[in-house]
Amino acid sequence: MKKMRNWVLAATLICGASVLTGCKSDKDEDQGPANPPTTEKEYDQSLAAKCVNGIFVGKKTDNVISFKGIPFVGQQPVGSLRWKAPVDVSPSDAVFEAYEYGKAPFQAPGDPAGEYGQSEACLYLNVWKTDETTTQKKPVMVWIYGGGFEVGGTTDPQYDCHNLVKENPDVIFVTISYRLAAYGFLHLSHLPDGKDYPDAQNLGTLDQLMALKWVHNNIAAFGGDPDNVTIWGESAGGGSCSLLSLIDEAHKYFKRAIIQSGSPNMTRSAEEAIAVTDKIMAALDCKTVADLQKVEPRKLADKVGELFGIYQVLGWSIWPERDGRLLPEDTWKAVEEGKAKGIEILTGCTKDEFNTFAAALGAEAWNMWAADRMAKRAVLLTADENAKVQSYINSVPGEEWEKTCSLFSHSYFNAPTISLSEKHTKAGGKVYTYFYTPESILPMVKSGHASELSVVFNHPEMTGFTGRTIDETFSKTVRKMWVQFAKTGNPSLTAEQSPDGKAKVWPLYDLTDKQVMVLDEFNIHSAKEADVKMVDWDNTYFLTKLYCN
Repeated sequence: MKKMRNWVLAATLICGASVLTGCKSDKDEDQGPANPPTTEKEYDQSLAAKCVNGIFVGKKTDNVISFKGIPFVGQQPVGSLRWKAPVDVSPSDAVFEAYEYGKAPFQAPGDPAGEYGQSEACLYLNVWKTDETTTQKKPVMVWIYGGGFEVGGTTDPQYDCHNLVKENPDVIFVTISYRLAAYGFLHLSHLPDGKDYPDAQNLGTLDQLMALKWVHNNIAAFGGDPDNVTIWGESAGGGSCSLLSLIDEAHKYFKRAIIQSGSPNMTRSAEEAIAVTDKIMAALDCKTVADLQKVEPRKLADKVGELFGIYQVLGWSIWPERDGRLLPEDTWKAVEEGKAKGIEILTGCTKDEFNTFAAALGAEAWNMWAADRMAKRAVLLTADENAKVQSYINSVPGEEWEKTCSLFSHSYFNAPTISLSEKHTKAGGKVYTYFYTPESILPMVKSGHASELSVVFNHPEMTGFTGRTIDETFSKTVRKMWVQFAKTGNPSLTAEQSPDGKAKVWPLYDLTDKQVMVLDEFNIHSAKEADVKMVDWDNTYFLTKLYCN
């Protein structure tokens, strides 16, 4: 597995950005506010928004006003608040110049977001709107970033919403931050002094919930409609959207969810969470939470990366916990029982999800990782189920890495996407399902994980996942469908709304024809799932029972 240490270097090619080294950055660990109160007594009121916790003054560029680094908590989770639930804001009339992003959450090296500085004081959000004056409330789209619940941040240039607002001036866009890895999803209650940290296993999800509460209470100040909010995310962000849909308290904060390459599968049990914690504690020679509190933040983040990091060893071990408190112990059963049936969902996956990871690792290292992961999963399956898995692998053409890539794509993404569509529909909910197929020109990637990000964020210049610019008309059509769903709950486009002048009728997923929208670069069309073969119903669909083990 030694070659997997080259993941960080390979990720540079995939992400199209340089990565952090393991050393401490002088941009890290600043615990002060992203934007301190201004001493200026006068400010441009046309650029200001009066919120519960202050007056925030944005910056205008090309008729787009951005508000960056707005705190959505009353106190940042530092010092004694590490591993504590987020603290709600307090009323304030202070004035802040919302010009700079807050720092990314502490994380192991590798993700572009981390290059702009990291801090435990990371719970900020950002808002983009046009400078037009209107009394009509605008729909709101709130982005939740991905990164395996281990890395990521709103500071990733990919998530800048300037271009989106210019193209869609009648929508308010928001990006929110949340704690990651050992800071956001670390089970502590089993430790001798752990009883004082009952929420530590799902703090990142609680952060998201607090951010949505802030949006609900304050977005009207920016011209947004608090009763027409769509949450939207990819990978861990998509998984987060699906999990928030299962939390009763969250339902008053949003009515729709766009789930890209994510599902309720992205969770772990308490036993799995405890095993990860115990390994971290042993590696740091810690016995108690008090011991862990003394560990320097950079050291803790790097140690977790060394043991489990997505960019270091593709650990895939740190997820929100099915704790029976915040999240159901069986998330799939919760969907089936209608826990989220009041939420309108748009969900889907790319054609070759795991190819992104295989491309970053290289075929040899990928084969080693896949063999190890498959062996661990095999003990959780019956002999008949293992035979079905082998039957599927045998049916996939190509080299060994292509076969196992396809298997893991089905297990982690394709099958969960269809399972969510099936169960949500059976429960009486509405869901629109897609299959994204444009291919990268980079070796091995094809239509890999995250390859749609530059399309949905209107950043054609960012080709790190694709190696090329995706067709402009196709890209604009996908964005129009996303926005139309956020506005109305239906992503279909009339001929007048469609960039190519041709109507795009997107049918609801149904239990008979199981219709999906194929997002083909030159032929967007609906099709029966049986014709697309997103999942092998006999040999891979049942693998959702493994969650993301």
